[in-house]
Amino acid sequence: MASSGVSIGIDLGTTCLRVGMWVNNDVHFLTSDCKSPLFVAFTDTERLVGGAAEHQATTNVHNTVFGITRLLGRKFSDPQVQQNLKRWPFKVVGGPNDESHVVVQFMGETKTCRPVELLAILLADVRKRVEPLGRTVKNAVVTVPVSFNCSQRQAVKDAAAVAGLNVVRLISGSTAAAIAHGLENKTKAGQRNLLVLDLGGGTLDVSLVAIEQEIYEVLATAGDPHLGGEDFDGRLVEHCAAEFKRVHHKDLQTNARAMMRLRLTCEQAKRVLFILESVEKHIEIDALHEGIDFQTTIMRAQFEALCADSFDMILLSVQQVLSDASVLRSKVIK
Repeated sequence: MASSGVSIGIDLGTTCLRVGMWVNNDVHFLTSDCKSPLFVAFTDTERLVGGAAEHQATTNVHNTVFGITRLLGRKFSDPQVQQNLKRWPFKVVGGPNDESHVVVQFMGETKTCRPVELLAILLADVRKRVEPLGRTVKNAVVTVPVSFNCSQRQAVKDAAAVAGLNVVRLISGSTAAAIAHGLENKTKAGQRNLLVLDLGGGTLDVSLVAIEQEIYEVLATAGDPHLGGEDFDGRLVEHCAAEFKRVHHKDLQTNARAMMRLRLTCEQAKRVLFILESVEKHIEIDALHEGIDFQTTIMRAQFEALCADSFDMILLSVQQVLSDASVLRSKVIK
């Protein structure tokens, strides 16, 4: 027999979402790797979400949509939307009131989707995966980037409502992380200043939070709505595309499938260089463009040079938070 409605926590990022429930005094995640890719794909026979959509992205490039949160609450004429259009293989057009609409082919017909609808599809899938566990999901606490404005926050609420979820509260990801730290360290007395740096797939959030006796006060926030792992991927993609053009005198930008294959490969290379801190990563893609194989080696120092200005922006955001809160670095415990 199903239990009464439960609340879930949703960490909404640019490239993936994480979903957890509080069960028996602990957080239980819904997937084994704790995250689900923010992909929605449309085919001639079905609609796919999450990992299933991502796995077929290279063979269905024009009808596989990602980066949805970078469209939420933004006008089509927004400079950041226009910048993203240069690297997205799917079609985005301007709709009524300058809204951004995604156009795909679905079951042999042209379908136009609002970003809110696409996010609602992903959130509805969350409910679908939770409720077979015997728990009816009614409410959700959702984390969003600290840079989200009122329009973007409302778009998240609207998408949740379409998916049948009531958003109890929206909270920045970095603030949520500070609260989690406080819950795990209740025994420490006195005020603690905690600096939280949340570098996600598409956004940078930095918060300075004062914690004292389970009271949390956000002293300052900063960040960049267009700085994250996807942007590091983009630097590698640009470098590799330029290298391919230098060697073979052919432009990869004209081949959407080749660019998607290169992007997914560069994402894997970034993980090795950035997360695993390897000295180098060899990239090899068979028949990338016009039957031509592509091979190159990226050194970690080379990768750091490609992304140097982005790393500088991260440090500037940290310095801004400390300055805005008038807190010395020595007064930050972690």
